[in-house]
Amino acid sequence: MSEPNSYLDMPVGRFLEELSADRPDPGGGSAAALAVALAAGLCAMAARLSAGRLARAAELAAEARRLQARVAPLAQADAAGYQAVMEARRLAPGTPGRADKITAALSAASAVPIQIVETGVEVAGLAARLAEEGNANLRGDAETAALLAAAGARAAGGLVAINLAGADADDRSAQVARLLRTLPPAAG
Repeated sequence: MSEPNSYLDMPVGRFLEELSADRPDPGGGSAAALAVALAAGLCAMAARLSAGRLARAAELAAEARRLQARVAPLAQADAAGYQAVMEARRLAPGTPGRADKITAALSAASAVPIQIVETGVEVAGLAARLAEEGNANLRGDAETAALLAAAGARAAGGLVAINLAGADADDRSAQVARLLRTLPPAAG
């Protein structure tokens, strides 16, 4: 794995190489977080360039940047969280408590993708608003943002469902599914 907090400092090409490497991190959660962060960046641009049309353009741009700042570091956090899952899975079969350690690690590893879902839904809503009310010349950018944010949110939601598949008492998968149903129609 790369050094902590380095994904955001990597050139895009290097990150893509890391994503394509023969190891599990960065993985789907990191890609989902960056998809949402890219969407938030497009929202910030679309809002700034809609100042003549939207009275709250500066406020919407600031909100997009806040969401981007929240979700971008989750690319690294997801990879770090999944390390505990890998460590638990490396325990020899038959090791006392191995199954419980794997279950606990998967449960803990679900926290970051849930944050990605939450932020992705917010970004998709902001993007849909900008597509409808913002600068018409940037509608395609806003629609792209809505689709990227929704894709990142859905991908992260899928990771939560996988991680919590064996945890019947954990209702976070159902909460995520409900949240994903709130994605705006513009988000596909």
